[in-house]
Amino acid sequence: MSWWDYGYQITAVGNRTVIVDNNTWNNTHIATVGRAMSSYEDEAYEIMRSLDVDYVLVVFGGVTGYSSDDINKFLWMVRIGGVFPVIKEPDYLVNGEYRVDKGAARKMLNCLMYKLSYYRFDDLTTEFGKPPGYDRARGVETGNKDIKLEYLEEAFTTSNWIVRIYKVKPANNRW
Repeated sequence: MSWWDYGYQITAVGNRTVIVDNNTWNNTHIATVGRAMSSYEDEAYEIMRSLDVDYVLVVFGGVTGYSSDDINKFLWMVRIGGVFPVIKEPDYLVNGEYRVDKGAARKMLNCLMYKLSYYRFDDLTTEFGKPPGYDRARGVETGNKDIKLEYLEEAFTTSNWIVRIYKVKPANNRW
């Protein structure tokens, strides 16, 4: 699972089936991915399990300053995912402002996209004289420190952190 922008590349390079790509005509599929990325991890896990998702890919530019990453595209995920009544854009804003620092909305600081982008980021110094967890693309220190993942685990992160891939953990044995 990833935002639709990367679907073709994942299919071609990774030889993987994707939920959405640049040719997805079913808007509900795109909205479902937007809903998963906008939800808390436990809610997103249920969505991912229903879609048989094994891996989640996010593009993150906080280390390098790459501003065309998924955090900067995130409000589109919220807006498109908003066809589901549980996703409401104002829940991710503070006084109409989109933020990722300590003044960000609670829903923003705890949604799947935020957690997957900033997981382990507070251990990293990205710029001399700036605190650990300083996001170079947005020019702020992140607001949610020491992120823990319960339903996903980091599988791969490139050296520049632009591509981050997470494995969806299998469901617990119900017996």
